[in-house]
Amino acid sequence: MSDRATLSRKDRKTITTAEEIADYFIWVAKDSGSFISNLKLQKLVYYAQAWHLAIHDSPLFEDDFEAWVHGPVIPTLFEEYKKFQWKPIIKEVKQPDFSPELEEFLEDITVEYFLGTGLELEMMVCREDPWMKTREGLPKDEPSHAIISQSSIIEVKYSISSHRLAGYYRTKWFWHSYGCATQRDRKRSW
Repeated sequence: MSDRATLSRKDRKTITTAEEIADYFIWVAKDSGSFISNLKLQKLVYYAQAWHLAIHDSPLFEDDFEAWVHGPVIPTLFEEYKKFQWKPIIKEVKQPDFSPELEEFLEDITVEYFLGTGLELEMMVCREDPWMKTREGLPKDEPSHAIISQSSIIEVKYSISSHRLAGYYRTKWFWHSYGCATQRDRKRSW
């Protein structure tokens, strides 16, 4: 295991909070007239954290994801939006004020994942090693509060080879494997 994967939480520098990343995706939904549920929000925040860990060797925010039945979840974020259940999240947010680099990074995540539904994103993330290994041995519908380690995301998930996400590496089977519409050639719609 590499040194970067064994850093303690206090040794890792974070850029923002999970709440601010969530607000960004809620703002994108509002600005584009799109639907975002708690399920979809959790997956978008997870992919932002996962790709940031993989590309920059550092987390975007401190919060850990738990390996819940329907994929990775930050419990405090879930609690904040659970009143919406499967309905669209309605929240007044302004465009977050991020650095140009973070804004560009989040736009890349948005272009790649935002058009997927919550269920499509759930299907994807629940087939990936960090979530599956964290839930290993559990029945499909068994609740779990096991933490998906950042080292499993760095070492297992995104160290897999050879593809591009706006100049970064990504998996080429991404949308086609799940029968979803291709995101690669779509332009930002908001």
